[in-house]
Amino acid sequence: MTLNIGVIGTGAIGRDHIRRLSHTLRGSRVVAVTDINAAQASRVVQEEGISAEVYADGHALIGAADVQAVVVTSWGPTHEEYVLAAIAAGKPVFCEKPLAVTAEGCKRIVDAEQAYGRRLVQVGFMRPYDAGYRQLKAVLDGDRIGAPLMIHAAHRNPTVADSYSTDMAITDTLIHEINVLAWLLDDQYVSAQVVFPRKAPKALEHLRDPQIVLLETAKGVRIDVEVFVNCQYGYDIQCEVVGERGIARLPEPTTVQLRSEARLSNEILMDWKDRFIDAYDVELQAFIDDLARGQLTGPSSWDGYLAAVTADACISAQNSGAIVPISLPERPAFYG
Repeated sequence: MTLNIGVIGTGAIGRDHIRRLSHTLRGSRVVAVTDINAAQASRVVQEEGISAEVYADGHALIGAADVQAVVVTSWGPTHEEYVLAAIAAGKPVFCEKPLAVTAEGCKRIVDAEQAYGRRLVQVGFMRPYDAGYRQLKAVLDGDRIGAPLMIHAAHRNPTVADSYSTDMAITDTLIHEINVLAWLLDDQYVSAQVVFPRKAPKALEHLRDPQIVLLETAKGVRIDVEVFVNCQYGYDIQCEVVGERGIARLPEPTTVQLRSEARLSNEILMDWKDRFIDAYDVELQAFIDDLARGQLTGPSSWDGYLAAVTADACISAQNSGAIVPISLPERPAFYG
């Protein structure tokens, strides 16, 4: 059985998803697209060589009779509107982050989905589909190092655009650690603090970089995440879990080791798309396969809500320097 998918938003990530849904993955085809730039949407359909209707807007696409599931990759402030519309139409929806631009918006989606009575929403957090993080999760779930006590993590980019701001280190960068570390630990956060070391000389004039985010979980695990978005040397994701009986570390991406010019070396990636390209394939294939089985299992609306509430606390901590409490109700049974 082939799943007919409509894609809202044909920018960089939207086009990449259209490519994989049409040419790489099993069991899906893109039958509808839309974008605020209609010419862009038509061009993507032509260049990808697919037979897809170009709709005037997201609501028309969601209402199309042949669209069985929706992928939302439009501008972030439109996500809530389209996800709620898909829920109202009873159509499963894969929404790239953010699920909504406010925690209140995420909660409205959570409430609407629960009122519908069945999970329809998956959020595009791809880290849980990365092979390295899955290996790390298996170690923790298998109790191979005992209960986790601490996590030391880092998210480093070689450079960022001039439009990047200090709060985006939370909403665009740390947001992935917020999601994947809660998933690794099967836990929720209870407090956040942000501290700023001496500013790096290559940091943009308006940007405070690097920064260290300190999180505490309900189970008492202490987490420090270094966010350094002008590190120059490469795109580098690190994660080390300190347990009661041992340490588990996220494996490095596979690269060819070189012995040349009197050096033993491994190449460091420079682009996040190269680091997680396989994870994007795996997460969307899982979405398709889950729908064929009749039950979504990937990152949920609740995970999107948890990330938004935690991000809000981190931004508050950036501004105040204080330890900011994070208040979340228990994860509803609806979300497993």
